[in-house]
Amino acid sequence: MPLPPLFALFYPPSLYYAVLLLFLALVLDYVYPYHRGILLKIHPVHTCFTLSKKMIRPYASKLYGVFLASTCILLHLFQLYLALYLASLLSQPWKLIAWLIVASWFMKTSFSLRLLLQLGMRVYKASASNNWVEARYWAQQMVRRNVYELSNEQVLSAAIESLAESLVDGFVSPLFYYPFLGVLGPLLQRLANTLDGSVGFKTPMLREQGWFSAKLDTLLNYIPARLTALYIVLASMILGRDWRNAWRIYRRDHGLTESLNAGHPMSAIAGALNIMLEKPGYYRLGDRRKPIEPADVYMATRIILVSALIHLAVTILLLYLFYTSIYPILF
Repeated sequence: MPLPPLFALFYPPSLYYAVLLLFLALVLDYVYPYHRGILLKIHPVHTCFTLSKKMIRPYASKLYGVFLASTCILLHLFQLYLALYLASLLSQPWKLIAWLIVASWFMKTSFSLRLLLQLGMRVYKASASNNWVEARYWAQQMVRRNVYELSNEQVLSAAIESLAESLVDGFVSPLFYYPFLGVLGPLLQRLANTLDGSVGFKTPMLREQGWFSAKLDTLLNYIPARLTALYIVLASMILGRDWRNAWRIYRRDHGLTESLNAGHPMSAIAGALNIMLEKPGYYRLGDRRKPIEPADVYMATRIILVSALIHLAVTILLLYLFYTSIYPILF
């Protein structure tokens, strides 16, 4: 049964334009990894985070939490729809050009690969030169825990953990939903992840109202987290790392974290590097065959890059399958 015409706005009109849109979003991410000024103020992650924080009611119920998350998500999805609709009112060829510009911008705001890789390399370079003040500064941009209370090795561990986990949240998961839901999918995942980071905490004040946001984020990242672990194992093989140990540690330790998803990519990369990743008081992943060194952060960054390239190939394959079998039925 064909979908209503309004849903067609979220999908590129052909496989060619679907791949082109993905390429344009990647180019935008490369040339403009940092958001500043007005582009930061209108960034969906920034506006969703700000709105959700303003809507927080201390000790509110789960029902209010559903209302909070739904309001933030629907308002931003409507903005996407409105922008694409206005672009569609133009005549050809400007109609398609405007649609691609709008869609590529929203796609770009849903993932961040270059920034993640840059942060990893900055932690590596600073720690390799024994500048631990700078290494902690850049590591703090990646993790929630206070890195200034950690040992040098624990700072490196936190950076590697964040590289692996952020690959899921910030790249694999958004693009995973692109072939199936068009540009709507990446934005939806990004909004859910933002809400988890703003209200999805298990503090007494937020436990109830943040429950829905946390569960939605967990659900959307469930398959991508497990795919990412497999990508890391494959990337380790390509880079000549210990992929067998990556697979062994992944199978053994993926369930040791409180998060249902975070342990998958983190345990895989711990095995690939033959190190033990530790969040003091919470979990230990992998075997401590050697201390964590700055070179491990460098190698982790390379593994993340290769894993991202593998996912791009998988995304293009999924786009091909979607546009050759499902898209003609839906539209």
